[in-house]
Amino acid sequence: MQIFVPKETDPAELRVPITSDAAAKLVKLGASLSVESGVGRASFHEDAAYEAAGATISTNRAASLAELAEADLVLRIHKPSLNEVSALKRGAVHISFLDPFNERALVEAFAAAGVSAISMEMIPRSTRAQKMDALSSQASLAGYVAVLIAAERLPKILPMMMTPAGTISPSRVFVIGAGVAGLQAIATAKRLGARVDAFDTRPVVEEQVKSLGAKFVKVDLGETGQTKDGYAKELTPEQQAKQRDAMAAVCAQSDIVITTAQLFGKRAPVIITKEMIARMKPGSVVVDLAVESGGNVEGSEAGKEIDVNGVRIVGLVNLPGRAAIHASQMYASNLVALVETLWDKEAKALALHLNDDIVKGCLITHNGEIVNETIKAAYAKQG
Repeated sequence: MQIFVPKETDPAELRVPITSDAAAKLVKLGASLSVESGVGRASFHEDAAYEAAGATISTNRAASLAELAEADLVLRIHKPSLNEVSALKRGAVHISFLDPFNERALVEAFAAAGVSAISMEMIPRSTRAQKMDALSSQASLAGYVAVLIAAERLPKILPMMMTPAGTISPSRVFVIGAGVAGLQAIATAKRLGARVDAFDTRPVVEEQVKSLGAKFVKVDLGETGQTKDGYAKELTPEQQAKQRDAMAAVCAQSDIVITTAQLFGKRAPVIITKEMIARMKPGSVVVDLAVESGGNVEGSEAGKEIDVNGVRIVGLVNLPGRAAIHASQMYASNLVALVETLWDKEAKALALHLNDDIVKGCLITHNGEIVNETIKAAYAKQG
């Protein structure tokens, strides 16, 4: 099997899909691995390290496009352009983040090209699939980076400090959403000495929040819960209004607010309104981790930082890329775990068994069709 790893085309992307260590593991499987020259340079993996791992280097873009057209398996971080999809050979397997709920044209192009497209967002949240759960690995880093970004912008220190000039009280951090990103944000803020409050619509996470030393903000929303994959269920308009009222008081006394609330396959809910921001103290910082999927904060803008009456709203994108070395290491590990799990040792090739629970969850197109039931149902609703 010929595996090809193209270089990411976004100059702002510092993560790399495969590290040199991961390349060695792929070669050990018996695959023929080729990478585009400079594929790992953004995270300090030079071409020589890939060659030492047993990979060959395609030295220019033209050679890379030729490799792309011949590859049996393509590994990358971001989704490809429509032109690149049409260049893939029929029967090839393509693995990356695809955003399939919002990229219908791309998914349909994969199907038309006869390419088996695997979406890293759709890896099931199961014990067996834990090693390949790229959403969780990247979200963990996003939660960590969010706290550092907020701390850097806050005109105060986070820990309590005893000084000759008196005692400085700890800053207050409010984390909304206690999923992977939220829990890491809580842990990081606590390590930096802040007083941390946290809220989630799922009562089941209260114990995890408390185990990290944070206070769980309880709001009686009636019937809530989570999906079978551990995602929060969407609230009713009445529940959302009740949630905002309760959170407004906590936001008003917080120095940092970090929002992480996202709904699987849907636009992120707005949970911090302009009225809530107006009640916050000047100098406060709000980091919207959901800005790329619509945003939790009213008025937040992807890729921008804005000031609203002295409150800084941070909508920076790709926060895992700000810890690119470890983000690359984790993503590459996720990819390798997926390939190893689906690898047929005798054939020395990827085997996509459609009744496999992991394949069922993440395979979007196969044999010229959209085969993922969740995505098919989402498209049917779109019409």
